[in-house]
Amino acid sequence: MDHDPAELIRRQDALAAGFTDDEIRRLYTRGGWRRLGHGAYLGEAAFEHATPEARHRLLIDATVPRLSEDAILSHQSAAVVYGLPVWRTPLDRVQITRNRRNGGRIKNHLTVHCSSLNGHIAEVGSYLVTTPSRMVVDLARTLPFEQAVVTGDAAVRTFGISPEDLECELASARGRKGVGAARRVVQFLSGYSESVGESRSRVMFSTMGLPLPSQQGAVRGYDGRILGRVDFYIETSAFLGEFDGRVKYERMLKPGQEPGDAVFAEKQREDAMRELGFQMVRWTWDELSDPLRLAARIRRVLTRGGRSLPPMGRIDQSALPVPRRLTLRAL
Repeated sequence: MDHDPAELIRRQDALAAGFTDDEIRRLYTRGGWRRLGHGAYLGEAAFEHATPEARHRLLIDATVPRLSEDAILSHQSAAVVYGLPVWRTPLDRVQITRNRRNGGRIKNHLTVHCSSLNGHIAEVGSYLVTTPSRMVVDLARTLPFEQAVVTGDAAVRTFGISPEDLECELASARGRKGVGAARRVVQFLSGYSESVGESRSRVMFSTMGLPLPSQQGAVRGYDGRILGRVDFYIETSAFLGEFDGRVKYERMLKPGQEPGDAVFAEKQREDAMRELGFQMVRWTWDELSDPLRLAARIRRVLTRGGRSLPPMGRIDQSALPVPRRLTLRAL
């Protein structure tokens, strides 16, 4: 289910349609409606079919109109509004930050943070949100490393966040809880990760003590012709790595092709790169859950590649996408 504000049922609209308060109460206490906040509901069927991100957007729709104008969406709520991935991140409360020193609190569906917003916020649709660089540092302070990297990688890639922007936010956060953890996340981020799986793969390389690979390489043959593009590569070991997700194969499909056609074309591409002397390793989402075994397989290939002759080809890193523009405003 995509985010659709029209799915939200507001008490005043239900009353105008002829429902009584007793009927509304029975609907959300006995089934039929799901209560998202004071005076805001969602049909149970719509709730069950919604993604966690879509549910959170509707929770934002239900919560923010009741807040004062100085409530700025932040942390994972900002990430959801920006359309960034939030892997294994709690979405049961709307996260807001107020530009003041004190007054933070946690309520049933709301967490209020209080700290300086450095004078700037962003407008996304009808909402005010913290800037992407501020959001990255906030999440890096409050989430586990892997979850923070997933959203942070996507933010850097989408918005072209510079290291200088992140360093500025880290400096502003000095003295707040989790700044040390945030610095570790910030130093690890890459704008070249194109998916949650690729970000998690980078974390796996790091935690397993493997060399951190370069990303998004165009593999060229001895004649300069591009044979294909890979997610990860380590040229000194002739290593090529691919995280295989279902979405990737769906994206590769050409008009009239079946999934099996894309898989066959991918095999031909891989065979051509192997013939040049490159070593290819593929892994899946499930294999990321067993990092010891996956790391051992990659380490064997790295060792084999380091002992073999240099491949008859080269790898060029692909360019980053054009950053998405935002509307910024001063506080």
